[in-house]
Amino acid sequence: MEIDKAIRECDDRRLKTKYNNAVYVIQRALALYATEEVAFSFNGGKDSTVLLHLLRAGYFLHKGEQSCSNGVLEDFPIRTIYFESQSAFPEINCFTYNTATSYGLQLDIIRTDFKSGLEALLKAKPIRAIFLGVRIGDPTAIGQEQFSPSSIGWPPFMRVNPILDWSYRDVWAFILTCKVQYCSLYDQGYTSIGSIYDTVPNSLLCISDSSSSKEGFRPAYLLSDGRLERAGRAKKSSASVCGHKTALSNGLDSVNLQKNSLLTASTIAVGDEILLGTVEDQLRPLLCRKLHSIGWSVTHTAIVQNDVDSVAEEVERWKSNNDMVFIYGGVGPLHSDVTLAGVAKAFGVRLAPDEEFEEYLRHLIGDHCTGDRNEMAQLPEGITELLHHEKLPVPLIKCQNVIILNATNVTELEKQWECLIELTRSTGVLALMEQYVSKCLKTDLSDVEIAQPLMKLCLEFPDLQIGSYRESRYGPLIISFKGKDPARIESGVGALCKKFKAGAFSEVVSS
Repeated sequence: MEIDKAIRECDDRRLKTKYNNAVYVIQRALALYATEEVAFSFNGGKDSTVLLHLLRAGYFLHKGEQSCSNGVLEDFPIRTIYFESQSAFPEINCFTYNTATSYGLQLDIIRTDFKSGLEALLKAKPIRAIFLGVRIGDPTAIGQEQFSPSSIGWPPFMRVNPILDWSYRDVWAFILTCKVQYCSLYDQGYTSIGSIYDTVPNSLLCISDSSSSKEGFRPAYLLSDGRLERAGRAKKSSASVCGHKTALSNGLDSVNLQKNSLLTASTIAVGDEILLGTVEDQLRPLLCRKLHSIGWSVTHTAIVQNDVDSVAEEVERWKSNNDMVFIYGGVGPLHSDVTLAGVAKAFGVRLAPDEEFEEYLRHLIGDHCTGDRNEMAQLPEGITELLHHEKLPVPLIKCQNVIILNATNVTELEKQWECLIELTRSTGVLALMEQYVSKCLKTDLSDVEIAQPLMKLCLEFPDLQIGSYRESRYGPLIISFKGKDPARIESGVGALCKKFKAGAFSEVVSS
């Protein structure tokens, strides 16, 4: 059989392992259920295309040589379900029907909504299990196993997910190795295809011809980071096709945000050693300064112990109250490295193996990265995006509005922040806001003398952050003004000076 032969003869060891595991799941399902009791959901996309050919290979291996003539599968009796939609791309419909003709698929075409159509089909046919092309990272994959009963409220059937642990890279490795036909949209820069209303080519594959002002796209299999395959899932009315306006983050359009809008962040450090005073947290003040430099306001900082529940509680609290949460410490292979598990628990998902992240780790630590036993390669399931930059040996990890930094010192944080800002300019990871402007005054006035006037000033200028501190116990009092409007800061400074005699304050020159 041509698919099985192509895999056996290829040099890709990982693809062979993925293939063998998927075929085992298929053979197991075919042993548990009669042929007329199983079906296959096909939508013309890359994942279901892979699943079609895996099913052909699995059925061939299950039935043996009698199912083939000269190595070609003569009959493919597994019922195929296709949900035809008016919002589907014409290319998808065309590919689906051509594929059905080429491989003799028995199509059950459903033109109603997914749920009611499935209910009607299962009432009419003795279907007990349905093969699905679901992969970890898909929105519907959270909580699923290779064999998972249908959800409550749906007609009862067993969901069989042979490629649940496959990555974007695995899908294209299979398609290219086996030389199977796929939908032509993937050669036009589409990497994840939904409806005609919510799918555009992936801007990361854009090619611009400066001489002719023409724009084109590289094929989907050239996308370097498979975690960004859904970057083209944006409404066409709010995203340019090629380049600069597809970057959406946490529901915020970084291009259209008002410059003076306020975005808030919190920082969380994980480490018993910080709480015990053994190690000084040098990253927190630097991270706060970095966030202020791009116009963000830090509303909360915390240090939590190396405990999954403690991390989860803190993340859960602040991910809802802030636009972004930055967490660092507790990332690695040690028993005390619980940050990823805590983040997963905060979002109510599990940790699951991530093939692409494991590749980065294997490249970094070589033989010490031991495949399935590498706990570091497990990431929060279904919510993780890898932020890859060529200057970073391992990508940063983003789980919705939580960014996990793996920096352990100031130098590493400086480098990771630099890369994060570069990624922001190209993909919109963060919104770059109007920067804060600050001005500081120093005075020899006592705390008692200035307390009431300063309190009234805060009421007069609620849009400014007005603070006071001493750099040493007996040093002068420093009054700081911070905001995004220089004119308002000058007004605040002038209003304070008017409350006292001339010369009571002098400006502090920033170093």
